[in-house]
Amino acid sequence: MSASHRQSWFLTALLVGVVYFLIGKLFALPTDHVRAWRLAAWIASGAVYTAHMGYEYFRLGNSPRSTALHAAAAVAIGAFGLALAATVHSWFVPSSSQPWQFLLALVVWPAVSALPAFLVAYVAVAVLARLRPRL
Repeated sequence: MSASHRQSWFLTALLVGVVYFLIGKLFALPTDHVRAWRLAAWIASGAVYTAHMGYEYFRLGNSPRSTALHAAAAVAIGAFGLALAATVHSWFVPSSSQPWQFLLALVVWPAVSALPAFLVAYVAVAVLARLRPRL
């Protein structure tokens, strides 16, 4: 893998991760109809996730494993951004949570988010590769 290819996939993952972060923050702003906004955030994130996998597999021609790793990296970046925002928010708003819990979230949220993202992407793209190989 060339250095430009490594840089390219990371920049894509970083961009997609920022999109996940923005979806998480912006869809949390409305205070009415919270369930509907949360569902909309899940749908938007799912669309971004699916588009990212399609881009990695069809456009870049990556293997199911690489596609899943790149998708999971983007999810981890988005989760880290949300954990970081929650940590910063906790400094300004009184909370019943301890400060160490927010610092722990900086590690736990990305890990807990990335593992299922990797598994789902790997299975989905592996099945897709069997059903519809790249041309």
